[in-house]
This record gives sequence, structure tokens and C-alpha cells, in this order.
Amino acid sequence: MRRGSTGRYISSTTVGQRAVKAFIPKPMPPKPPLSVDADLRDRLDAALLSLGRLDSVSTLLPDTSFFLYTYVRKEAVLSSQIEGTQSSLSDLLLFEAEAITDVPVDDVTEVSNYVGAMQHGLRRIKEGFPVSNRLIREMHTKLLSRGRGAGKNPGEFRSTQNWLGSADPSDAVFVPPPPNLVSDCMGDLETWLHDRPDRTPTLIKAAMAHVQFETIHPFLDGNGRIGRLLITLVLCAEGVLGDPLLYLSLYLKKHRRRYYALLDKVRTEGDWEEWLGFFADGVNETASGAVKTAQRLVALGADDRDRIRSIKRAAGSALRLHHAFQERPVATASQLAKRTKLSIPTVIESLRRLEELGIVNEVTGRPRYRVYTYEKYLGILNEGTEPL
Repeated sequence: MRRGSTGRYISSTTVGQRAVKAFIPKPMPPKPPLSVDADLRDRLDAALLSLGRLDSVSTLLPDTSFFLYTYVRKEAVLSSQIEGTQSSLSDLLLFEAEAITDVPVDDVTEVSNYVGAMQHGLRRIKEGFPVSNRLIREMHTKLLSRGRGAGKNPGEFRSTQNWLGSADPSDAVFVPPPPNLVSDCMGDLETWLHDRPDRTPTLIKAAMAHVQFETIHPFLDGNGRIGRLLITLVLCAEGVLGDPLLYLSLYLKKHRRRYYALLDKVRTEGDWEEWLGFFADGVNETASGAVKTAQRLVALGADDRDRIRSIKRAAGSALRLHHAFQERPVATASQLAKRTKLSIPTVIESLRRLEELGIVNEVTGRPRYRVYTYEKYLGILNEGTEPL
């Protein structure tokens, strides 16, 4: 349905006193209300069914934390790539293992910050804290805590006019609300998120909250990353997902032209329904892909355990290392010793055995402070994380 523009334009000025026309979105929910036809209902139902399968993925995994640790980091990489960083999942894991990578430190730091912001938000949700402006600002503080964004007012709504799509505001693709109206717009969004005046179904709420947040663009930096994370926060806070296993950045990375076009279409034409169909298809595709990834990781782990058992007497220690690599597929000998409670000589001997079986690889070529990766496991998770 085309409702016409979902907001209005007013004059604003940038820091350099450049005149722009800023867009102020109307409060949610849209008027007239959503029109959910049979096709859109089927797509939303398919997405919810896929989310249910994804939420039961813990029954496939020996330990959900194995999957979560690296899957959360995969999302951090993908979401940051959309903003222009060039880090891969392997770069991030090497960085966390305190190993040297060829990627600029600022890029890896940004991705690491995203992990911190994500973990903070999800921890607060599990503690019973609501999805709110306070929580969003807390996450933003974590996101810009180090690196390039540290000077862009972490945790504070912007006090200057921003714009998107060009270095020159006169050529901007989109200009969000003036800074003096950001708090009001975000207050309206928070009220709607808390089901006032009426409750919105969770999947629809997550989809629409993302668009409204991106339209307000309340921070000087980090809006895209926080806006994508907001989707998962809403799904977890309302119990649709028990664990934070759904992240749409790979889908949005693959379809980014249509994604940006649909955001604009909501603003200019009020076409929420087309956006919801796109979003539902993305949830369906992403959730189904995550289930398949989990199944492949389980199968790989089982095959490798069988191969390790073939070494008989030394299998016990090697299996403990394999268990540790499933949680963190990049590690040093000292890190593995700490996690497994094995001695360094035992760890080194077990690593040698795992290398002989082709299960792990040493990646630095150094005589000391060597770093090992669970290559096939990491390869499955790395799919789709190639820099743009």
C-alpha cells in the first residue's frame, strides 16, 4: 500500500551552515494500518517457522556456546563490512588471539567493538532490561569505545545535523531529522516499542523498528550497526529467539541496493508492506542458512572426533583440544592449555597429532608464539564474509 510520505521536511543547517531539507518521520504505527495480504502473510509465516527451527538448533549442538561465539563474530564482521571495514572473520579471531594480522588495526578494533556492543545489549536483555533508548545508548558507548569512532560522542544522541550518501550535503541521498528533534523522535520510537498505543507482532515490530531507527539516524556514527543489532534485540527480548542466533547482515550485504531502495520507498511512499516482504524473506533465508551451518559444523565435529579416536592412547588429550577449538577455532598453545587444563608439553604434542590428521593448521610460521586454526570449521563460518 502506498500511503504517501511517512514524514515531513523542514529546513535545517549543517555545522558549516549549509542549508538542507531534513526529514522528520511520523510516529509509529503507520496510518492507515498495515495491509497484510495472503502473500505477505505466507512470507511472514515462513519466516516465523524458520525462526522456530533456528531456536531449536540447540538440540543439534553439543554446546550452543560453541556456535554462538563464532557466529556472533561473523555477524560483527559482516555488519562492519557494510560500513566499509575490510576485516574478515579470521582477522578478528587472530586479533582476539593476540596474533598479528595484515589488516589495519582500526578495522579489526571496530569489529571487536561491535562484538562488545552486541554482548552488552544481549546481556542486559537477559537481565530483564527492556529495549529502550537507554540500552541503545549504552550499546553505542561500547561500539565507539575505541578506534575511529571514539571522538564521535559515544552514547550520546547527535547535536549536529548529519546526512547520508555524499561528502557534500547538497548532494545528500537522505537527510535525517535536525538534532533538536532527535530525542523526540527516539522517544516516540521507544513508546511504540513498548506496545503503546497497541501491541505489534514481534517480527513486524523488529522489521519496522529497524527502518524507523535508520530514518532517525540518532548518532554521529554507528547508526547502521546499531540499527541492524536492534532487530536481534527485539526478537530476543520478546522471546521469539532464546539465543541471539539471527543476524541479517549477510542478507543485507548481498541485497544492499534493494535494501536501500526499500528504506527510501517507505519514507517517500509509505510502502511498509514491500519492506516487510523483503524482511520476511531475509529472515527465512538467514535462519534456514544458520540451521544448515549448525548441521554442517556438527557433522564436521563428529567426523573429526572419529578420526581423533583412531590415534588410540593419545586420543584423550587431542579430543579435549578439539573440544576447545570448536568453541574458539583460533588459538595459541598457551590459550589451549589454560582452557583444557592440560600441560603445555601435552598440548604441543596433541597439536602435532591434530596437524598430522589435517584437522588444525599453524598459520604464523613462527618458531614461537605460534597460532593454530581449526581450518575446516573456520572455513564453514567464513562463507560470505569476504570483504566487499
